[in-house]
Amino acid sequence: MLEVRRLRLLRELARLGTIAAVAEALAFSPSAVSQQLSVLEREAGVPLLERTGRRVALTPAGRNLVRHTEAVLELLERADAELAHARSGPAGPLRIGAYPSAVRALVPAALAELASRHPELEPMVSEVDPAAVAGALRAGELDVALVHEYDLVPGEPEEGVALTGPVFAEPLYLAARSGGTLAGHRDSPWITAPVGTLCHAMVQRVCQSAGFAPRVRHLVDDFAAQLALVAVGQGVALVPHLGIGRCPPGVTLTRLPLYRRTRTAFRAGAAAHPAVAAFAAALHAAVPAELRSA
Repeated sequence: MLEVRRLRLLRELARLGTIAAVAEALAFSPSAVSQQLSVLEREAGVPLLERTGRRVALTPAGRNLVRHTEAVLELLERADAELAHARSGPAGPLRIGAYPSAVRALVPAALAELASRHPELEPMVSEVDPAAVAGALRAGELDVALVHEYDLVPGEPEEGVALTGPVFAEPLYLAARSGGTLAGHRDSPWITAPVGTLCHAMVQRVCQSAGFAPRVRHLVDDFAAQLALVAVGQGVALVPHLGIGRCPPGVTLTRLPLYRRTRTAFRAGAAAHPAVAAFAAALHAAVPAELRSA
């Protein structure tokens, strides 16, 4: 019988491409990953990996096994959800991931709602960039998370991860000392989130749609810090509604016809898990009315 933990390693190798990356993602040593994959090959009775120098690729049999692994893991998540319902409903630890502006503006209200409805749950919140959510869910580091996407930067499907429809949508604002339009700031310095984040990609795409490439001066992940830099004349920025908070004096916010949309993410098959469903319901209750109708 094939062992599920080893199948997970093979699935991550197919996704990440190297044994070193799998080891880093799952907190194993590379030698432990290699040993477990060798055991899996012996259990399967056919070659699953092709080694070329230092690189490892999956054989056709390995790729087929990964495809079946996704189905097996989803069924196991569904079985776990049914068992949780049969036990006592929402209870015990619930590991929640959320991006920083949601942690500040929405998660506290959602946790208060959760505590009033399901006091046996033990929520544990971690700030996680949406780009890292899929890996954290697959590794079992998170049970549910908030992820976002932008009109011009849609989210990419991830193996083993399921998403709800948009929970809420928030408008984007151009933050500048002098107001104006996007095109009017083609020569201004820009303040964006770090390279590799969806927020950075969003600024690049929005500016490109206005006919120019932004001249980025500052790379700052926190929207409050971006607004503080705008206030002292260090550039302009694009900020979603949840990132506005207490806007500093001297900053003009110009609403744009663009939105950031937030969804909940969880392992495929876990939608009916009582703890995941309870958090999703609490989050819906915590969303301000103006964002629900955006």
